[in-house]
Amino acid sequence: MPEKAALVGLITAGQTEAEAGEYLKELAFLTETAGGVPVKKFTQRLDMPNFATFVGSGKLAEIKAFIREEEIELVIFDDDLTPSQLRNIEKELACKILDRTNLILDIFARRAQTSYAKAQVELAQYQYLLPRLTRMWTHLERQQGGIGSRGPGESEIETDRRVIRTKIAALKEQLKKIDNQMSVQRKNRGNIVRVALVGYTNVGKSTLMNLLSKSEVFAEDKLFATLDTTVRKVVIDTLPFLLTDTVGFIRKLPHHLVESFKSTLDEVREADILAHVVDISHPRFEEQIDVVNRTLADLKVQDKSTILVFNKIDNYRYTPKDADDLTPATKANITLEELQQTWMATDNGKPCVFISALRKLHIEELKETLFREVRTIHSQRYPYEQHPTVYF
Repeated sequence: MPEKAALVGLITAGQTEAEAGEYLKELAFLTETAGGVPVKKFTQRLDMPNFATFVGSGKLAEIKAFIREEEIELVIFDDDLTPSQLRNIEKELACKILDRTNLILDIFARRAQTSYAKAQVELAQYQYLLPRLTRMWTHLERQQGGIGSRGPGESEIETDRRVIRTKIAALKEQLKKIDNQMSVQRKNRGNIVRVALVGYTNVGKSTLMNLLSKSEVFAEDKLFATLDTTVRKVVIDTLPFLLTDTVGFIRKLPHHLVESFKSTLDEVREADILAHVVDISHPRFEEQIDVVNRTLADLKVQDKSTILVFNKIDNYRYTPKDADDLTPATKANITLEELQQTWMATDNGKPCVFISALRKLHIEELKETLFREVRTIHSQRYPYEQHPTVYF
């Protein structure tokens, strides 16, 4: 039986109610991806989160009355909660409380397929849990027992902390070995040109990967459908290159995940070309572009050769302006053809294509663009020979 959830967000200074609503809509999508059922959204306008309970006492009382009346099992907050906030809110609401990071970690745990991805997620979960042990008794290794296993005068929560630190150290060592192996694999691919698909989560990267490489990467209309890095060899007009599908970025991506998924992000760092995939049908796609660009800047790869790929043009919708409406047109009022003449396609200085991976619209144009960008780098590396030898 899916858990019913109430969602909570703040309208902070410099943020509109519409923006807060869009953020909660994304939180609802995350909740559904995790297997929950969003029942109601609560918002409150505050300059900054309440130090003790995130929202004010009146709003917390309103949430409490609702979850009791509707028998809600779960309340999810759209920001990270401090250990004291978690403790205070749990005490007041007497139900399970999750924050945004915990929810994303849960989705990653569900999505992880390979042992490597599972280890990455487990490391992030332990790193998230460690500072929050003050609010719970985990009894992580109660079964361990034995003389001398606890240490003189050590409390149970201190034992749990020690167990978690030991697990974190072991996972880091395990991932370090795998990272070294994957680094060797990347070097063994030779100097063949590498293209990495990057973008916000659920913009259609995996669908595009399947289309270009004729592979069967898992693709679904849910957030974080792909966690494991997939690399395929693609040939366009006899020109070979490697195409990599990477984990999607998201607003407020937990830093534990950024650190844990180092090898995945190394594929982005070592790529020659980035294909930045954007869901043009999303009402706030410009903000999603900014989120991805900031993440790329954090990885110090913002200066790489980049192709902007505006996907899902088949889902693009607009509302024509009334003839008597004299207010300036917004993105919601202009056609896709007009949008293609804006800064995105003309002033960003990057190659730009508008496609639908699902409907296979304008894919040949995308292939021509990829061919030109790959050929430029390929000809620099192989001025005298046409094709390199590739080792996988």
